[in-house]
Amino acid sequence: MAEEVEGGAGRHSRRRGQGELEAQVLGALNEAPGPVNAAWVKEHLAGGLAYTTVITILTRLHAKGAVTRERAGRSFDWTPVADEAGLAALRMRKVLDGEPDREAVLASFVTALPPDDERLLRDLLAQAGEEGED
Repeated sequence: MAEEVEGGAGRHSRRRGQGELEAQVLGALNEAPGPVNAAWVKEHLAGGLAYTTVITILTRLHAKGAVTRERAGRSFDWTPVADEAGLAALRMRKVLDGEPDREAVLASFVTALPPDDERLLRDLLAQAGEEGED
């Protein structure tokens, strides 16, 4: 367990999984009434994150293309571009883009899918092909 110290008092909390905070921030942004600042995001997250942590997460999401930002005075207003599924897709594309043999990686990925996922992928590709014909 990770230990967090807040106001001098020790408190135990579980360590968050990779990307969990990003997903929480995206979830808050997707529930926002429009572009919002980091203070709004902080107020709408559980767990009492520090303002600087929220800014760091928003900046990382911006670098990944999952959010946009627009200058608002001395800070920014943030808007989601992707939801949690979109963020996972961005991560997958980043991994794929970093591999020299894209075809081999995709082939390995597809052949390792369980039958139901493979069928779903085939259906999604067929739908995408039909939409491309319009």
